[in-house]
Amino acid sequence: MGTLEKRWKALQRQLTQLGRQAKRVQGEARKRMKRLERRTRVKVTRAYRTAEPQVRQAIAEAERVSRGVRAGVKAGTAAYRASARKKA
Repeated sequence: MGTLEKRWKALQRQLTQLGRQAKRVQGEARKRMKRLERRTRVKVTRAYRTAEPQVRQAIAEAERVSRGVRAGVKAGTAAYRASARKKA
C-alpha cells in the first residue's frame, strides 16, 4: 500500500505542475494573440489611410476619362451625321 500512496502523491504533484504550466502557457498565448491583433489592426489602418486617397484619385481620373470618351463619341456621331455623305 505504501507504494500506491507514493505513486498517487507523485501523480498529484505532476498534475499540479501540469496545471501551472498550462495556465502560464495560456496566459502567454493570450498576450501573443492580443499583440498580433493590435499589430494587424494598426497595419490595416495604416494601409487604408495610405490607399484611400490613391483610390479616390484613380476613381476621379477614371470619371474624367469616361466623360472625355463620351464627349468624343458624341462629337464623332454629330460630325458623322452632319457630314455630306450620300443618303440612300
